[in-house]
Amino acid sequence: MSAESGKIDPMHQFQVQTIWDGFQIGGHQIAFTNSAAWMCVTVVVLWIFMLGGMKRQVVPGRWQMMVETFTGFIDSLLMQNVGKAGRKYVPYVFSLFMFILFANLLGLLPLGVFGLHPFTFTSHFTVTGVLAIMSFSIVLIVGFWKHGFHFFSLFVPHGTPVWLLPVIPLIEFVSFMVRPFSLGLRLFVAMIAGHILLKVLAGFVINSANAGLLPGLGVGIPSFVLMVGVSALEILVAGIQAYVFALLTSLYINDAEHLH
Repeated sequence: MSAESGKIDPMHQFQVQTIWDGFQIGGHQIAFTNSAAWMCVTVVVLWIFMLGGMKRQVVPGRWQMMVETFTGFIDSLLMQNVGKAGRKYVPYVFSLFMFILFANLLGLLPLGVFGLHPFTFTSHFTVTGVLAIMSFSIVLIVGFWKHGFHFFSLFVPHGTPVWLLPVIPLIEFVSFMVRPFSLGLRLFVAMIAGHILLKVLAGFVINSANAGLLPGLGVGIPSFVLMVGVSALEILVAGIQAYVFALLTSLYINDAEHLH
């Protein structure tokens, strides 16, 4: 935000800033950024969460029950969408789901009042795209490892009329190759849109309060109430987007396992 002009830039919150210059590899600067820092924070918080919930008590406490609820949820998700073969993918999908969930939630913390601004790295397509490519790579590896070149039969659905064979495989192939793009784009768009809206509403609150009593009452208060509602909605979106990412990953793995 510019103090002189009173304008708030809603895109400034997504700017990747260098914290440490790091080192060079092959003439390329490898720097430690605020995005990388919040990735590390997410991993540490997630590790603490899992460590506190893995006490294996006969009578589990609330923390242990919370961790077991999440693991049971992902296990049930894979069982429903992949079957028994999905059990071996539980560690990966669970890690993916929890990492995205914690990243989304940490980015919503109101730490700005303490001078610390959280960075939602899932609002960058470079991050969500890499996560999507990881899931897509597993699908390809599993598909070719288990089925060999028969994996290409995935592009010819059962019951396809003979006269459509020259067209349907091409359409299915394009649809298949678009999967990692759409998977990463969905999470990226959902997170960046909500944060931009919150920033715009915050600008309304600040500028109307600085403009005087009447604008503050007429614009600032409704904007603040709307901010609270949007913040609650963003918490819901944070969980939904993590779930959707895990769900689609399990569905894609099912295709690799069973060639449906």
